[in-house]
Parts: sequence; structure tokens; C-alpha cells
Amino acid sequence: MKISNCKLNRKVQLRLLEFFVLEVTARSAADLLDIHPNSAALFYTKIRQVITYYLEQEATEIFDGQVELDESYFGGVRKGKRGRGASGKVAVFGILKRGGKVYTKVVSDTKAITLMPVIINKIAPDSIVYTDCYRSYNALDVSGFYHERINHSLLFSEGKNHINGIENFWNQAKRVLRKYNGIPKQSFPLFLKECEFRFNYGTPKQQLKTLRFWCQI
Repeated sequence: MKISNCKLNRKVQLRLLEFFVLEVTARSAADLLDIHPNSAALFYTKIRQVITYYLEQEATEIFDGQVELDESYFGGVRKGKRGRGASGKVAVFGILKRGGKVYTKVVSDTKAITLMPVIINKIAPDSIVYTDCYRSYNALDVSGFYHERINHSLLFSEGKNHINGIENFWNQAKRVLRKYNGIPKQSFPLFLKECEFRFNYGTPKQQLKTLRFWCQI
């Protein structure tokens, strides 16, 4: 997949790609390049579509070794925690391989029956899986994984027993998304994969190199 059917010239496309990597909004990029804001917004959408395509190709990669699991909630108008307190929010499940990449998936809910198929398909048996004490992770105790829990009501880490890596990703993703004044629910998965890409692909220089190759610009 690549960016196609774009009326912007190659120089402008490259500049927009650079602005995207640097987290400049489409509106600001359009102002700097003296193009219509809708043209910049459409190009940013095309970039996110390319990112989503390639990350979906990578989704078959199996994580092993030490892996962290957690769920988070995005959007909505009510503050709250899991379950009923998350009304109006989008539930996202995250899996992070320590020393490696993060994988995210929008889920309908965070019940064990929903999360366990994702876990089984993504994580190799006998891996060490770290979670907090959320009840949905109880199913891991009778699965083919070594399950370690961290009780956040008592402490946030105990040696290797923590989920700081995946929580760091949630913080980074919410920082990136905060600058947008509301994201339509149907578009949210594209923005989520943008955050996954930024986390997994290193420095802005590395991200730009990857995106130029993927988008063929």
C-alpha cells in the first residue's frame, strides 16, 4: 500500500510527511505550506491509513519472553475507571513485549472472554506475563503462561514485577491525542495505530525513513 491519487506535488507531500512525524497538526502544516486545510487533513488521513495497513501486516508477530498486559480507555465525557465508570469511552487492550514493540487492539469490553483470545493469539506459551490485579486477568492463572501480578493499591513495581512499559505507552498515546479537539469514534483506530507506530519506530528520523518507504514518497 502507498499514498496514491494525491494532487499535491511531491515536495509538498514530503514536507507534510515531515510535519506529521514532528506532530504538527494538519491545520498548522497547511498554514505553513499555504495549502487548504482540507488537503493537509486528507493527506494526514492517508498517512494513518498506510500506517494501519503495515501494522496490521505485523500483527501476526508472536511476542515471547517477558510481556506486559493492560487495558485503557480513551475519549468519552465521564471520568471513571473500568466497567461502568468507562461509559462512553473506547476500550483498548495493549500488549507490550519488554525490549520490543507494543500491540494495541480496540475491544468491545475488557472481560476475560474478550481478552483471552487476543492474548493466546499474540503471546507464545510459557511466556512470563505481567498484569495488575484486574479480575479479567484471573484466567491467566490457568493458562499456558507464567502469570505475575502487581497490586497497584500497594506499590507500582517490585523488581521485574511491574507494567510500567505499557503504562508509559498509554501516557504517550494520550499526550499525542490530547491536541485533537475530539476524534470521531470511527476514526479512532487510525489515530491509535499512529500512536503505536510512534512508540515502535524510534526517533523522528527513523519514523520519517520508514514512512517515506511505506508511502513511496
